[in-house]
Amino acid sequence: MRANRLRTIWQSGGAVVNGWLAIPNSFSAETMAHQGWDSLTIDLQHGVVDYQAMIPMLQAISTTDTVPVVRVPWLEPGILMKTLDAGAYGVICPMVNTREDAQKLVAYTHYAPRGTRSFGPVRALLYGGADYPQHANDTIATFAMIETAAALDNLDSILSVEGLDAIYIGPSDLSLALGCTPTFDDLDPKAAEAVDHILARAKAHGVVAGIHNGTPEAALKRITKGFQFVTVSSDARLMAAGAQAVVAKMRAAQAPKTSGSH
Repeated sequence: MRANRLRTIWQSGGAVVNGWLAIPNSFSAETMAHQGWDSLTIDLQHGVVDYQAMIPMLQAISTTDTVPVVRVPWLEPGILMKTLDAGAYGVICPMVNTREDAQKLVAYTHYAPRGTRSFGPVRALLYGGADYPQHANDTIATFAMIETAAALDNLDSILSVEGLDAIYIGPSDLSLALGCTPTFDDLDPKAAEAVDHILARAKAHGVVAGIHNGTPEAALKRITKGFQFVTVSSDARLMAAGAQAVVAKMRAAQAPKTSGSH
C-alpha cells in the first residue's frame, strides 16, 4: 500500500504543512497540489464543495505526492466511509465533544475487528494499491476536531481513545465557545490559553496536534510550540489576496498625481 507521508513526517518529528481547498474545482486543486504542500484538505464542512466535486479534486491531487485529506461535514458514518472509499488518506471530523464521539470516529474509519467501517474501497484501491484492505487501518490518519467547551471538558478522555491519531483545533469555533472573538491567529488570552492546554494534553497522550492558521508567521510559531500539522490559509483566500495585491498596485499607479504648486 502507498505510504502515508503524514505518518512518515510525524515519525521523523517533523510538521506537516497543509493547504486548504474551498473551491470545488479539479484544476484549482491540481494547481495547489503542484506547489509543494505536504497535504491538502478538501473542506466538505464549510463552503461549496460536495461529494461529487470532491472526487475529481482527489484525482487531481493524485498527480503529485501531496497527501489527500478531507474534512467531512459531521460525525456521520456514511460520509466518513464514502470519503475513505474515494481515496482520502486522512479525515478531519468536526465537533468531537466526548469520548463516545471519538470512539465512534475511530470505529467508522477502521475495518473490523478494530472498527465498523464497511468494505468497498472503490477508488482507494486505485490510489492506495491492491493491498489497501490489509493496511488501511494502520495507514489512514484520523483527526478529531477540538473546538467546543464540551470537548475541553472531556479532553483527556477523548485523547485516550485508542486509534485516534491526531486532533485538529478550529481556533474560530473554539474562540466562540469561550466567549472570545473568532479568529485564526491573534487569539484572545482565554482562547490562547485553551490552545496551549490542548497542545500540552495531546503531547502527553502521544496524539499529534494540528491547528488552522491564517498566515505562515502564525503557523511557524505554532510549529515551534510543538504542533505537527499546520494549515495555512486556503485556495480561495490565497487567490483573493493575490488578486488584491495586483489590483492595489495597479490602482496606486493609476491614481491622479496631485500637484503641490498652484
